[in-house]
Amino acid sequence: MERNPQSDLIHPGERLDDLQNGFYVIQNPEKFCFGMDAVLLSGFAGIRQNEKVLDMGTGTGIIPILLKSRGKGGHLTGLEIQEECADMAKRSVLYNHLESDIDIVCGDIKEAAALFGAASFHVVTSNPPYMIGQHGLQNPHMAKAIARHEVLCTLEDVVSQAASVLEERGRFYMVHRPFRLAEIFQILMKYRLEPKRMQLVYPYIDREPNMVLIEARKGGNSRITVEKPLIVYEKPGVYTREILEIYEMV
Repeated sequence: MERNPQSDLIHPGERLDDLQNGFYVIQNPEKFCFGMDAVLLSGFAGIRQNEKVLDMGTGTGIIPILLKSRGKGGHLTGLEIQEECADMAKRSVLYNHLESDIDIVCGDIKEAAALFGAASFHVVTSNPPYMIGQHGLQNPHMAKAIARHEVLCTLEDVVSQAASVLEERGRFYMVHRPFRLAEIFQILMKYRLEPKRMQLVYPYIDREPNMVLIEARKGGNSRITVEKPLIVYEKPGVYTREILEIYEMV
């Protein structure tokens, strides 16, 4: 069945973004559009084909769709509190004919354990809000502010609920900002999510890192592997080969 860009699934003000891998995502630029962090997280997450995955704060469903495009995970669930974003995510799932593989649930991250039950997933992924307090300017558009700032949930909310819904030895994958790394590790370990793997992402080889990718294991032993740095650009506008490979462009 050939996909039709003029499908009724796309509402006024929305656009259909081609992920260049046979899949598409419906987005509204007035609300919030996914960024490189979601793509990098989908590439970093080591997920087996038969595993049940929960993506917390799924937005328009980009991470479950990207994971499925990479053959990662068995059944995936996206949890999103904003009704408009959840609705776009559901329509993106339908547009890609992934309704048997991906469920989108409109609900609060803080109630994930109540919604899904304890120890109900092998893997949890999250691209949570990065900013707290006055870190960065709060976006006047509430949808974007919720995605970027800890308006409706905190880092501890995300981690504590991830720990609750993960089975023992289950894995948690997250992308965040390096300036909160000490706090991230402290909260992860508070909830028995032992950091096991970390990769820092640098915009250029001579700049400070602006993202960090983390894998933690519930009940894991105390040992972490720090992977080689991931550099985004060789020069302005030119991605490194590593980034092109993650985007599946080589």
